[in-house]
Order: sequence, then C-alpha cells, then structure tokens
Amino acid sequence: MPGMVLFGRRWAIASDDLVFPGFFELSLRVVWWIGILTLYLLHRGKLDCAGGVLLSSYLIVLIVLLAVIICTLTAIVCVSMKGTICNPGPRKSMAKLLYIRLALFLPEMGWASLGAAWIADDIQCDKTVVNGIIATVVVSWIIIVSTVVTIIVVFDPLGGKMAPYSSAGPNHLDSHESSQLLNGLKTAATSVWETRIKLLCCCVGKDDHTRVAFSSTAELFSTYFSDTDLVPSDIAAGLTLLHQQQDNIRNSQEPDEVISHSPGPPQEADLDAELENCHHYMQFAAAAYGWPLYIYRNPFTGLCKIGGDCCRTRTAEYDLVGGDQLSCHFGSILQTTGLQYRDFIHISFHDKVYELPFLVALDHRKESVVVAVRGTMSLQDILTDLSAESEDLNLECGVQDCSAHKGISQAARYVYQRLINDGILSQAFSIAPEYRLVVVGHSLGAGAAALLAIMLRSSYPQLRCYAFSPPRGLLSKSLYEHSKNFTVSLVLGKDIIPRLSVTNLEDLKKRILRVIAHCNKPKYKILLRGCWYELFGGDPDNLPTELDGGAQGHLTQPLLGEQSLLTHGSPTYSFSSDSPLESPAKYPHLYPPGRIIHLEEEGTSGRFCRAAARYSARWAHESQFSKILIGPKMLTDHMPDVLMKALDSVVSDRAAYVFCPPGGGSNVDMVSLNPADWIFLATQS
Repeated sequence: MPGMVLFGRRWAIASDDLVFPGFFELSLRVVWWIGILTLYLLHRGKLDCAGGVLLSSYLIVLIVLLAVIICTLTAIVCVSMKGTICNPGPRKSMAKLLYIRLALFLPEMGWASLGAAWIADDIQCDKTVVNGIIATVVVSWIIIVSTVVTIIVVFDPLGGKMAPYSSAGPNHLDSHESSQLLNGLKTAATSVWETRIKLLCCCVGKDDHTRVAFSSTAELFSTYFSDTDLVPSDIAAGLTLLHQQQDNIRNSQEPDEVISHSPGPPQEADLDAELENCHHYMQFAAAAYGWPLYIYRNPFTGLCKIGGDCCRTRTAEYDLVGGDQLSCHFGSILQTTGLQYRDFIHISFHDKVYELPFLVALDHRKESVVVAVRGTMSLQDILTDLSAESEDLNLECGVQDCSAHKGISQAARYVYQRLINDGILSQAFSIAPEYRLVVVGHSLGAGAAALLAIMLRSSYPQLRCYAFSPPRGLLSKSLYEHSKNFTVSLVLGKDIIPRLSVTNLEDLKKRILRVIAHCNKPKYKILLRGCWYELFGGDPDNLPTELDGGAQGHLTQPLLGEQSLLTHGSPTYSFSSDSPLESPAKYPHLYPPGRIIHLEEEGTSGRFCRAAARYSARWAHESQFSKILIGPKMLTDHMPDVLMKALDSVVSDRAAYVFCPPGGGSNVDMVSLNPADWIFLATQS
C-alpha cells in the first residue's frame, strides 16, 4: 500500500510492514520481561544492601514499562496483520499505535540512562542482580539504536512533498495539476537520486563522462520510481506473486505451446556449429574479466596456477595497458584461453566510465583475430550500464534509425577508436592477414561487442560477433535486423539481463501493480509463502495470485486499485492488459543483438543446485525475451561461470546424441574426441 504518513510526511514503510519486525521485538521483549520478573522474584530478598531499594524500584518500574511495551507491540502486530496491500482500512489505527510506541521510548531511554548511572556508581549488591541490570541496560540501548537506524533507513527524502497527496484518490487532482505534481516529483527525485549516486560512487572520479553518467542514472531512477507510491516490501510481494503466476502459466501450457515448431536439419546443423563456436569463444569473453573470475572459478588451484605470473613483470615486453596487477591478469588470461604469450596483440585493463577493458589475441585454432570486451566489474561499468537513454549513431551500414543504448554505444566507440587509431587491428592483421575478425563479450561486454561489430563490419565484411548474455535494451529495430547477418547471442535460462530494458522494466512495474491490486491475502502471508516457494517449491495453484470475486464482501472498504498505487495517475499508464506501454522519447523500444540461441534447463535439478542440470538449445525469437521472468536463477543464470558450465553440458550432450542416437550405435571412438571434434564431424556429415 502507499507509505504511511507520520509527523506530516510520507515514510518508505507501510502499515502492513510491521508484522515481522514487530514480532521479533515482541519475542525479545517477552523473553526479557520473563527474565527480569524471574530475577526480581528470586532475588528480592537479597536487595537489603546499600542502594538495594533503588535497584528494587528500578526492577519494578522496568517490569511495568516492559509490560506496557509488550501490550503496545502486540496491538501493532495484530493490526499490521489485518487487511491486504490495497485494503488498508483495517489498519487505520496503526499511526496512533506507532505514536504511542515511539512515546514509550522516552521513559525507556531515561530508565536505561538511570540504570547505567547506578551501575557506574559500583553498587555493592548481589552480583546476579547487578549483572541482570547490566544486561537490561545493554539490551535497551541496542533496541534504541536499532530503532534509530530503522528510522533513518525508512526515511523518504521526498516524503514531505508526497504526504499531502498520499491518501487522496486518483481523481483528487485534475489532469493539469496531476501533471504538475508528477513533474515536480520527478525533478525532486532526480536531485535526490543524483546525490545518492554521487555518495555511493564518491571514489569513481569527477571527469565529464562521470558527471554525465551521474545525471543519466539519476534521471533513469527518478523516471522509474517517482510515479508509484509503493514501498520496497510491496515490490517484494509483487515479485513473489509474479513468480508463482508465471510458473502456473508455464505448467498449464502443453509442450507444443512452448515450442511451436521443430527446426529442420539445416537449422540443427547450423545450431550445432554455432554452439561449438560459442563454446570456444566464451573462453575469451571469460578471460577478459582477468584474475578475479579465474580465482572465483578455481578457488583451490587458481592462485597456485597464476601465482608465478603475478610476481613477474612483463609490461615492458608485452602490450599491457592500464590498471593494477596486470601480470596476474595476464596469467589468468593465459590459463583460460590456453594461448601463448606471443599470441596476444594488446591487453588493456584501463577502466573508466564509458571506457571498457578489452584484449586482442590471435586464435590459431579458429584462424581468427579475437577482440574480447570485458563485462561489468566495477562502479564505472555500472554507471555505463545505467546510462540507458537512446543515442543516434553515425554508422556506415546503410541502415536507417541507427540508435542504441547511450552508455554502451559510447563504450563501443571508445574500443573502436583504440583499435583503429592506435593501429591495434592493423598490427594483428599484418601478422595474420588471412585470419577473420571475431568480436566477443559477456553482459555489458556483449552489448559493446555487438555495437563494435556493427562499427567494424564495413571494414571487415567477414566479421563475426558472439554476444553472451547481452542486454536487451541495446539496438533499434533496424540495427537488430541488420545484426542478424553476423551476430549470434547466447542466453541461458531466465537470465534477467537479456530481458532487461527500460520498456521491460515499465512492463514489470505495471504487472506488479496489477498483481498486488488483485491479491486478497495480507502481505505477511504472501511473503512467508513466497519464501517457502522460492526455497522448496510447491504448487503455485495453491498460492494467491488474483482476487476471488466472492472475497470482496469481506473487505471493510473497496480495494484502492492499481491507480491508487501511482502518484495520482501517471500519464504514461493504461491498465488494460492489452494496451501497449508508451515509451518516453529518451527510452524507446530497443532490442537484443543478432540471432539468439536459448539454453533452457531440462526438468528440475533443485531450485539452486546445478550439479546434475542438463540443458537443451534452440533458436529463439527476440519476442520470447520481451518480459522479465522472476525466479531464483534469474541472477545466477547470468554469471559467466554458470554459462560456461551450461555450454560444456549442452555441447557434450548434443555431440553424444549425434554419435550415439537412441537405438543405434557408432563405430567412432568417442573417448578420443573432445566436444569440439564431435561437432566438427557432425557438421561435415
């Protein structure tokens, strides 16, 4: 529901958010009260020492004070459990209860201070009683400090501007006033977000690119968050309900609905060949991350393997540029790719906003010059990711509407200028003129690689690009169609990044608003059952995803509805399920690069365990990634090490199927062949 209004301002917490923190404090207070009561009853006869009367009075008052606090907390928890997210009527007394609870902190603080003063006087009484009072003072101040921290966390800098309208209905303001309010909130929100980002990224730098990135990121966040009146727990509950809803829809689909057609033999052969290429070039995309990813993938042996390289200095002999621990990076790159020192033309770990690390190497096995661009690994890279406006590009590719993600296009332009102006590609092709150019990358690096490939295509017509887990919001429609001729993207499972764009985030927000507005369960039940579902699974049919028609009679007032969760009717919204979302001019619909191979997990291998996971591969259309899917693997599916394991599995399984089809045999000695050889032979047959 909308955030509570206390002391004349809105706070980033709702009246139904106090079930879990209230129950935790209530449990602590009850145990504390029982302990103090037991201490007093068992030791009151030993308080005849000097100062004993004061201690006895202290314990009695504390017992009474704790009893009053326990009663107040019980009322807060009980009231917070009532109603639903969009039906706050049963919780209208919550503000008064919170005022009472906050007022009780004043005598508690005074009593805790008094107890600390008495302890400092070194009262000579029963040690058990004294130790009990010491524990009481410590616990009191821990709770007080925790409450202050909580108040700071839920403080909303824009709360003073939103409070006068937080309880108004969607028709409270006319369209002109609503538009003015929304613009004012966005302006204030942009300023607040820019301040937050500058504090978070205080060590990044102060150059022009960084300042532009700060402004772009702040505007993105303010655009996305300023027109809704949701608190963080509402979003968590909405994501939980969406996950169950998506699983329910998927389970109800027939197999032929999931895969509408079976690809023919030519497509299968092409898929096998491209999978083998992806399997090979993913090593270069992973190598671009340097030693951190290598150590992460090899936690027990990695440091031993590259330790010797870390102690050597090769920067004078080899073209390594920028960053620290370059020799460690070089050692991990050698281990990951299996190449020799002489095979590398250029390695750069220079890292700034809009400027990405990359490497250039000669791949003799595939007879290619490989350019690998690193993905997100720093705050600078995150700012590049979040500069999500659309930018027009000046490209010589014969395509109209050449627009793309601003931050990634500038990063690609930086790599392009380095490759061309510094003569890096000329040097590579002077050594191996018959080789072809291949550009690869993962995540942010995949997006930069795809745009870099478009920039280089006119000079290198045989160029190929392999984009691993690229962002969706990257290319205009025309550039997306153009990139299909030379780019292959690989997506694993429910990976959120290939589904992530400003348009998809707006769609996700719209779906969250709808699902929580149509839910007839209290938030604490949604979150509890949602946690159980995420951890252990279950039947999504048994979980609340929409409001039953007969349940409306039990509500104390009508549901607030979806419009009430907006700051007075954001003009960009239409809540018809069939209505397309309007995209702001700065954030038009953008698409992922190239043809897409989708790796999907077969069956279930546990919600987090991947030891026995098996995958299938198929060509997919970009429309299959037009919605963000919610699930426990939406983040882990993006990790490069998980993607590499999935590629190993699917390439081996498909090769084994080719040579050992069901019911048949093969005379090929498969033990002596690696997956790449299997795929090569399969495509030659």
